[in-house]
Amino acid sequence: MMARRAKQFQSLGFDQDLVEMPPEARWREWMNRIEAVLFAAPLPVERSALARIVGGQASIDLLIDDIRAELKGKPYDVVSVAGGWQLHTRPAYADAINAAMALRERPIDFTQTELMVLVSIAYHQPVTRAGVSDIIGHDASRDIIVALREKDMITAGPRSPTPGAPFTYVTTKRFLVHFGLDTLRDLPELEALEDSGLLSEQEPIAADIMPWAADADDEPGAGESEQPFY
Repeated sequence: MMARRAKQFQSLGFDQDLVEMPPEARWREWMNRIEAVLFAAPLPVERSALARIVGGQASIDLLIDDIRAELKGKPYDVVSVAGGWQLHTRPAYADAINAAMALRERPIDFTQTELMVLVSIAYHQPVTRAGVSDIIGHDASRDIIVALREKDMITAGPRSPTPGAPFTYVTTKRFLVHFGLDTLRDLPELEALEDSGLLSEQEPIAADIMPWAADADDEPGAGESEQPFY
């Protein structure tokens, strides 16, 4: 598949390898291409997409590292999100961006109950609705599951081997993007949260696991929590 696409690009006159350029200039051009693609992309760009714009022997990881090194001191950076890369403004400049663009802080579009269910699924997936109910200590209603599926935060996983073979639920790639996670391994250690008391009924656990969830209340708001490059 990759070879076929490479031939298609070559047939369109796109030169991936830049073999006629000096090595230093070639590397610089590959860096510029990657940065341009990340700048233009509304979602994280996966490795396979970046591989189509640089030479076959080029290390995308090293190219990203060099781009990040040059962005030190800049108000934005290249970050790993959902298995790809994306340009994000640095948190230190959030207030300046909001002031200049007359933006208010964007509320998370979840109720606290939805967040509790979402966190339970994130840490225990694949897990059934009954399993989630056991975790949170009360019924995880079908309406909550439907709401989270409509927001593309969860999807159906494999059927449980328990009687009746109910569906399990798992988080989606959209979940990773929304909360700025590269993989599920980036979630805080559950034991550390338990030891610190952050999983008590007095403390909303989602606000500590997912920082943008801190302002969630009982009624859904509008907007999303992504922090893309502005």
